[in-house]
Amino acid sequence: MKAAVSKQKTKMSPRQKSEAIWGWAFIIPTMAGLIILNFYPAFDTVWQSLCKTGDFGRGNVFVGLANYKAVLSNSETWQALWNTIKYTLIEVPFGVCISMVLAAMLQQKIVGKSFFRTVFFLPMVCAPAAVAMVWKWLFNQQFGLLNHIFHSDVAWISDPNIAWISIGVIGVWSVIGYNMVIFIGGLQEIPKDFYEAASIDGAGPVKQFFNVTVPLLSPTTFFIVQTRIIGALTVFDLMFMVMDKTNAALYKTQSIVYLFYTYSFTNGNKGYGAALVMVLVAFLMAITFVIQKCEKKFVFYN
Repeated sequence: MKAAVSKQKTKMSPRQKSEAIWGWAFIIPTMAGLIILNFYPAFDTVWQSLCKTGDFGRGNVFVGLANYKAVLSNSETWQALWNTIKYTLIEVPFGVCISMVLAAMLQQKIVGKSFFRTVFFLPMVCAPAAVAMVWKWLFNQQFGLLNHIFHSDVAWISDPNIAWISIGVIGVWSVIGYNMVIFIGGLQEIPKDFYEAASIDGAGPVKQFFNVTVPLLSPTTFFIVQTRIIGALTVFDLMFMVMDKTNAALYKTQSIVYLFYTYSFTNGNKGYGAALVMVLVAFLMAITFVIQKCEKKFVFYN
């Protein structure tokens, strides 16, 4: 009797069946996309990092940790990782600080506010190839605008000593608009009462910025810093477009993802390239773990 009652209770009505079918119909394309485009490539990368890969993904020979030993014993790997860290140390702090100041300024009552917001956001919608072309012209040693303005003869992107700084400048310019828009959203969530109380206490705009805006904007800042660190450590298109293969400064500027591209698609050594990617993933996980541990210390919620 109880079994019959429970069976009657679990029986779906035609309406419930229809809702379940439509639910699965909406979910399945997303699940298929995640499996095909995300999960399968991730597991396949792990497998390839343990193999000596053949042509077109066939003829793989399992070699264990041989690729990892080759990657970790290669000085080029550590140089590329150091190049990526140097780029991150330029792009993230300067990109965050400049965009925060701009966002705070554009929250004030100024003429042409929408125009300036659009101008600063434009780099985000520009094609990487166009950005690279413009900046390569600006940095050109013979005909570049910078050398023409300063009456100098500086090899901005071919001198190994300064090329990484030039690449970092392009990176900062490229992300300012994105960071600024997110900061503007964070600023709009700060109650005006804090600024009114600070004004009554005699705090000027500068003190309000450092004592009210910066602390209350820390959740937004933390989000931007975390995402931009991951983005900077995986930079590829900027360096690929700006740095030619014949550039003398390539060794001192190429990122670890650029090195992965070289080994996987230029040299055809996909197993070695996959091992490079896995080393980068491990490094990103370690960095993310440290950042998450710092959240309680540096983030203040109003």
